[in-house]
Amino acid sequence: MTSNPLSYLVLGELRRDYLITPDQKVLPDQLGGSLLYAAEGVGLWLEEGERVGLIARVGEDYPREWFERIVNRGYDVEGIKVLAEEIDLRFFRAYTDLRTYSDEDPVGHFSRLGLSMPRLLLGYSRPKKITNLQEVTSLSLRQSDIPTCYQDAKAAHLCSLDYISHTLIPAALRQFGTQIITLDPGLYMYKEYWEQVKSIVIGLTAFLPSEEELRSLFLGRSNELREMVEEVVSWGVDIVAVKMAWQGQLLYDRNEKRCYQIPAYPSKMVDPTGAGDVFGGGFLAGLLKTGSALEAAMYGNVAASFAVEGSGAFYTQGALPGLQQARLESIRDTVREV
Repeated sequence: MTSNPLSYLVLGELRRDYLITPDQKVLPDQLGGSLLYAAEGVGLWLEEGERVGLIARVGEDYPREWFERIVNRGYDVEGIKVLAEEIDLRFFRAYTDLRTYSDEDPVGHFSRLGLSMPRLLLGYSRPKKITNLQEVTSLSLRQSDIPTCYQDAKAAHLCSLDYISHTLIPAALRQFGTQIITLDPGLYMYKEYWEQVKSIVIGLTAFLPSEEELRSLFLGRSNELREMVEEVVSWGVDIVAVKMAWQGQLLYDRNEKRCYQIPAYPSKMVDPTGAGDVFGGGFLAGLLKTGSALEAAMYGNVAASFAVEGSGAFYTQGALPGLQQARLESIRDTVREV
């Protein structure tokens, strides 16, 4: 393993994915999770000598051969902590078309296809809305989960995690001197947690909610997306990039006081699973490389355009050399200031 210092940290979750894709293919027990999708978003833009460190928690029942695949992909896994207990990391999603999916009722979805539900999905229940923000679980990240050799990384992205992780980790990263900290919010984006969300956003470099999450937070306060973004920026974050699925992103840069609409690159969509996480990783890479919020959003946009063209966390590894830059140049003319 090269001794070059890490350039990037990605903190998230590893999952065992059970997917029914938009074209109704069944992909059972696949290597997945926000951590890997986001890492791939960074990975598309890595230059020689740059490295990515991964931080997550898994149980002792996590497949060992999957670690080998992650390492073979080039990631540093010293930050993945294996706990001395079994942890349910299953994730189910069934698409009925490219824009419609459900994370519930796996029995019904497999029955719809004339199939029996995989035995390993028995007893599955979807992740629920957080009701106790202070709850610490086995998967909650702690400062002690960040290896000493990771503490000099220049940029870090936090995937969707629980509230405790999103409270503790950015503070630790700031203490280490991390230059760029971006965050994708978790299952706490509800109006009743308004003040708690504000406390997380303060001091971030970039906040990356989906449009659905932002509207949930602002329910009863505002219906105007631009108004919501300006309010969030006023809390003390430099950049807000709202992920709008197939519509692209809405970006607000506090330093420049400018707002942009960035249409999604028109790739042939096959499976949108993980696209938002890939965007987050690409955004991080773009921001570290260029220092520009707009460039960062375009890097993320292009990264996501590769991810949706196939299925699986590592699908983007087949991207042809140079194609990233070609797509980046292609979308420049589509960006408009709003």
